Amino acid sequence: MNGIYGGALAKAGMVISAKSPDGLLPEIVEIPDHPWFIGVQFHPELKSRPFDPHPLFTSFINAAVDQSRLV
Repeated sequence: MNGIYGGALAKAGMVISAKSPDGLLPEIVEIPDHPWFIGVQFHPELKSRPFDPHPLFTSFINAAVDQSRLV
Protein backbone atom coordinates (compact mmCIF):
# COMPACT_ATOMS: atom_id res chain seq x y z
CA MET A 1 0.00 0.00 0.00
CA ASN A 2 1.39 3.34 -0.97
CA GLY A 3 2.34 5.23 2.18
CA ILE A 4 0.59 8.31 0.82
CA TYR A 5 -2.80 6.59 1.14
CA GLY A 6 -2.23 4.55 4.30
CA GLY A 7 -3.42 7.25 6.69
CA ALA A 8 -6.56 8.04 4.69
CA LEU A 9 -7.45 4.35 4.37
CA ALA A 10 -6.91 3.78 8.09
CA LYS A 11 -9.05 6.82 8.88
CA ALA A 12 -11.81 5.32 6.69
CA GLY A 13 -11.68 2.06 8.67
CA MET A 14 -9.27 -0.17 6.76
CA VAL A 15 -6.94 -2.24 8.91
CA ILE A 16 -3.68 -3.83 7.80
CA SER A 17 -3.96 -7.31 9.32
CA ALA A 18 -0.67 -8.75 8.10
CA LYS A 19 2.52 -7.43 6.54
CA SER A 20 5.31 -8.99 4.51
CA PRO A 21 8.14 -10.61 6.48
CA ASP A 22 10.22 -7.43 6.13
CA GLY A 23 7.30 -5.36 7.44
CA LEU A 24 7.20 -3.06 4.43
CA LEU A 25 4.20 -4.27 2.44
CA PRO A 26 0.68 -5.11 3.53
CA GLU A 27 -0.29 -8.72 2.81
CA ILE A 28 -3.83 -8.65 4.22
CA VAL A 29 -6.22 -5.72 4.65
CA GLU A 30 -9.67 -5.76 6.22
CA ILE A 31 -12.56 -3.46 7.02
CA PRO A 32 -13.89 -4.79 10.33
CA ASP A 33 -17.23 -2.92 10.13
CA HIS A 34 -18.04 -4.42 6.71
CA PRO A 35 -19.92 -7.74 6.49
CA TRP A 36 -16.95 -9.26 4.62
CA PHE A 37 -14.10 -7.20 3.24
CA ILE A 38 -10.73 -8.89 3.05
CA GLY A 39 -8.02 -8.20 0.52
CA VAL A 40 -4.98 -10.45 0.25
CA GLN A 41 -1.73 -10.26 -1.67
CA PHE A 42 -1.26 -14.03 -1.77
CA HIS A 43 -3.18 -16.67 -3.76
CA PRO A 44 -5.51 -18.71 -1.52
CA GLU A 45 -6.91 -20.51 -4.57
CA LEU A 46 -3.62 -22.36 -4.87
CA LYS A 47 -4.20 -23.95 -1.44
CA SER A 48 -7.88 -24.71 -2.07
CA ARG A 49 -9.42 -28.00 -3.14
CA PRO A 50 -13.10 -28.82 -3.88
CA PHE A 51 -13.59 -30.69 -0.59
CA ASP A 52 -10.96 -28.77 1.36
CA PRO A 53 -11.40 -25.07 0.52
CA HIS A 54 -9.09 -22.39 1.85
CA PRO A 55 -10.64 -20.70 4.92
CA LEU A 56 -11.01 -17.41 3.00
CA PHE A 57 -13.42 -19.04 0.56
CA THR A 58 -15.39 -20.73 3.34
CA SER A 59 -15.59 -17.42 5.19
CA PHE A 60 -16.76 -15.60 2.07
CA ILE A 61 -19.51 -18.14 1.35
CA ASN A 62 -20.70 -18.05 4.97
CA ALA A 63 -20.82 -14.24 4.92
CA ALA A 64 -22.76 -14.31 1.63
CA VAL A 65 -25.30 -16.76 3.07
CA ASP A 66 -25.67 -14.66 6.23
CA GLN A 67 -26.11 -11.50 4.17
CA SER A 68 -28.69 -13.16 1.89
CA ARG A 69 -30.86 -13.85 4.92
CA LEU A 70 -31.11 -10.11 5.53
CA VAL A 71 -32.64 -9.42 2.12
